[in-house]
Amino acid sequence: MDKMNLKKMIIAIGLFIFVAILFLTPKDENATFWYAIAVAGLMVLFWLFEVVPIYVTALFPFVLAIPLGILEPSHLSAAYGHKYIYLFFGGFVLSLALEKWDVHKQIAEGIIRLVGTSKARILLGFLLSTGLLSMWISNTATALMMLPMAMAVLSKVEKKGKSKFSVFLLLSVAYGASIGGMATLVGSPPNILMAGLLEDNFGVTVDFFSWMKVGFPLSLIMLTIVYFFFYFLMGKERNENLHEVHEEKKKWTKNQLRVIILFSIVVVLWSFRMPLTKYLGVHYTDEGVAVLGAILLFFLPGEKKETKLLEWKDTKNLPWGILILFGGGMALAKMLEINGVISELTGVFENYANSPLYILLGVLVVIAIFGTEIMSNMALVSVFVPVVAQFALQTDFSIIQLCMPITLAASCAFMLPVGTPPNAIVFSSGQLRINQMARTGFVLNLIGVIVVIAFSLLFI
Repeated sequence: MDKMNLKKMIIAIGLFIFVAILFLTPKDENATFWYAIAVAGLMVLFWLFEVVPIYVTALFPFVLAIPLGILEPSHLSAAYGHKYIYLFFGGFVLSLALEKWDVHKQIAEGIIRLVGTSKARILLGFLLSTGLLSMWISNTATALMMLPMAMAVLSKVEKKGKSKFSVFLLLSVAYGASIGGMATLVGSPPNILMAGLLEDNFGVTVDFFSWMKVGFPLSLIMLTIVYFFFYFLMGKERNENLHEVHEEKKKWTKNQLRVIILFSIVVVLWSFRMPLTKYLGVHYTDEGVAVLGAILLFFLPGEKKETKLLEWKDTKNLPWGILILFGGGMALAKMLEINGVISELTGVFENYANSPLYILLGVLVVIAIFGTEIMSNMALVSVFVPVVAQFALQTDFSIIQLCMPITLAASCAFMLPVGTPPNAIVFSSGQLRINQMARTGFVLNLIGVIVVIAFSLLFI
């Protein structure tokens, strides 16, 4: 069966099950529960097999949710106009400026000069650079910054044709950003969200050091595992040298310096938002800083007279579809939440009240890692953590013992572009197929389950 016929069969099966659920479900108070499952199942099926472009699938809630009564118009507008969409937009514009003036190539050259020109060493350099940056900068911002650098390297590799190295270099940016974000409290939004939820609702405080003494070594272990996994899969290709990616050191131009200075200011404001807000009394948001940086690029003069660092025509290269993809993921999460699907899933914990800790952790971590593949990790943590924390209060388990592994696991979504922002950003390059990410990510998801559970049992 060829690919086209397979897609037609998948469309037919998916639509048949979807329509069957809609018509066979009794029209009672539980109807929206099954409608939400039907829409979610259809979206996941279409995402997995790329029946249509994934950005089109992300628009399904727009046309299905309100007629089926599973979302209100206000929910849709909140999802597709979410604040993180503007963080994406601002970050994309900044990344566009880095790419326009070849700043990413300058930095990529620096990385290659440092680690060497073999494919294995370049992969290690990008994985570690992305991971270490993501420990202090949001994983989204890190992926936005590192992707153009990886693309600059691949633009030269492509002269030799497609390779496993091309896939793994892009995945190292996505996975490195997610794994690095596990290391510190500020590394990934779900970390801060969990800390806030526990402090506000349960009086449990998680300080920076308490998180880092668990998250940092766990992050390093996962980065090491990912590197050797990629190293093994590359086979003989790992020893190939890419001398053509190494060039003579070039002098930084004025435009490059202006862009990198502005980007550095944005990164500093992202990294130290909490202390700056506390001590200066100036409240601002990550998305506000990102959009401000984007706006300034259209004001700051270029090296030539009457030119700016960015012009609006440059935005034609912006991956607008990713903004829709994120909105669709948020809409899907809200749909599952308000129609009781998530609550039904978490209700299974009642059966584990008297189970050993390792059994309970296994259930929680598996649900967290594979659940965040189809919904925002922020949405999963915001819904899942309060439920599990309340469950912990009713048992002999500690809240941190159950909630921290869930939050760490939420950063281990490696299979789908919608699983986490770094995956979506890297997928926007157009150089990856969804089955490549899903195949590699599934194995790493299973490894993530084992590592997070083992680490939680030993150190939390």
